[in-house]
Amino acid sequence: MITANARAVYGPSDAFKATTIDRRDLDPHDVLIEIKYAGICHSDIHTARSEWGPVNYPLVPGHEIAGIVTAVGSKVTKFAIGDRVGVGCMVDSCRECENCQKGEEQYCLNGNTLTYADVDKYGQRTQGGYSTHIVVTEDFVLKIPEGVGLDVAAPLLCAGITTYSPLRRWHAGPGKKVAVVGLGGLGHMAVKIAHAMGAEVTVLSQSLKKKEDGLRIGADHYYAASDSETFEKLAGTFDLIINTVSAKVDVNAYLSLLSLDGTLVNVGAPAEPLSLNVFNLLDQRRSFAGSMIGGIRETQEMLDFCAKHNIGAEIEVISADEIDEAYERVLASNVRYRFVIDIITMTA
Repeated sequence: MITANARAVYGPSDAFKATTIDRRDLDPHDVLIEIKYAGICHSDIHTARSEWGPVNYPLVPGHEIAGIVTAVGSKVTKFAIGDRVGVGCMVDSCRECENCQKGEEQYCLNGNTLTYADVDKYGQRTQGGYSTHIVVTEDFVLKIPEGVGLDVAAPLLCAGITTYSPLRRWHAGPGKKVAVVGLGGLGHMAVKIAHAMGAEVTVLSQSLKKKEDGLRIGADHYYAASDSETFEKLAGTFDLIINTVSAKVDVNAYLSLLSLDGTLVNVGAPAEPLSLNVFNLLDQRRSFAGSMIGGIRETQEMLDFCAKHNIGAEIEVISADEIDEAYERVLASNVRYRFVIDIITMTA
């Protein structure tokens, strides 16, 4: 077994504590990664605090992982020692079902294996990237292109692919008007990627306090969603709206902003149900959809796209001792725009 230093939480209201965890010895197709940076996703907070269901503690979160390959199994062909790599939300899937065969492992019909808070094919609980090392089968490891720093690349493994996938699926590009609801960890990536795809991008944020940032990173327009006049002015405007907010929003109000055949896509995952008036879908043949990360092939495509367009996350690097404070700041929307843990600070 391989021993890794980590930060774990032992209960839904507990603080993070330094600990050590075991990583399996390498199978022939496994890759050992020395983690350099790990992003903090809102999903980490939901899971650590048991807001999405029961959790087996202790828990080591983290599915925005960037690091360096330090060892490979005897049959690994995709990676070599020294490669710059990443790991996202999944570390395995059945690879046999219809969806896996299509390269959509995130929708594995037999259930994929999540990077943390799951059980792998060995019967062991998975633990995530708030740790110094991780072992992952080579088919679920991504190459981080040269020119993209590992620190700004880490959030791409979740926030980047979560927004890239629906933008690509619903054809964001020249001639398309795209709105992004919320300018947080997910939202700022949606703005950058939609802008690089050539779309006309509008941010719909609760207030105008981040307007300067939004325009700087690629938004063409910026409106306060808290202003009722915004919804009157923009009614019937957008081809695509990406809702990145993980809190309850007025779905019907945002549907009214769609043009004919427009689509509202939820990538934020609020813990409580959302209310929907079906007549708002019937009008203008609108659609309300959801999207969850992307498959391994599409995630690599996203990383290559970001490298080509010089896209990285806007980050604040923190030490391992600042995770609890970072969680509270995320909940208070007091981060611009993604916390990234420097794993060199991950002492036992």
